[in-house]
Amino acid sequence: MFLGHFGVALAAKAWAPRTSLGTLFFAGQFLDLLWPTLLLLQIERVRIDAANGGVTPLVFVHYPVSHSLVAAAAWAALLAFAYAAFARNRRGALIVGLLVLSHWFLDALVHRPDLLLAPWSRTAVGLNLWASRIATLAVEVPLFAIGLLLYLRAVPARRGDWRLWALVALLAAIYFGNLYGPPPPSIAAIAWVGQAQWLLVAFAYWVDRERRGSPLATA
Repeated sequence: MFLGHFGVALAAKAWAPRTSLGTLFFAGQFLDLLWPTLLLLQIERVRIDAANGGVTPLVFVHYPVSHSLVAAAAWAALLAFAYAAFARNRRGALIVGLLVLSHWFLDALVHRPDLLLAPWSRTAVGLNLWASRIATLAVEVPLFAIGLLLYLRAVPARRGDWRLWALVALLAAIYFGNLYGPPPPSIAAIAWVGQAQWLLVAFAYWVDRERRGSPLATA
């Protein structure tokens, strides 16, 4: 899942208007922002199998710290608490926590049965929509489109519209590049490209600030 996470973050702006889109992107993608660092530290593991079939050549071998349900819930609570303390925005904090947790449930739609319920559990889930490119597109593209529509309705344009559409185009290019491009050359490449997602978060802060032309959404 990639576009779907960003779609849900865009949609969340309707329920957390004082929270920056950058913060919503950060929350919705937090587990995938954490995962590359854990890969580099060799705490979590993935392997590349070009013959694996389906949408992705990645086989997620071990990632309970970032992608088990119990860990996701703990991260969600931690980030919600931190945001509430920093921004004094209870609604925004609730949305931040829900976005972090939503990542696991969205991943459960597309992943193979490799998402653990808890770090110490052997029970793993996943509906494996990744087995079909058509099924994957049928879930992710509408999620993103609906989220974008809700964001557009929640944040009427004042200025800087081109920035939003540039972000949309960039997300689409990354998504379809991953979907139809060659397998990654190495685990290190996966990790460092994953770290580049922080730039998408920064881009979203810029988009939201410029689109609003207002100090309301700054955190």
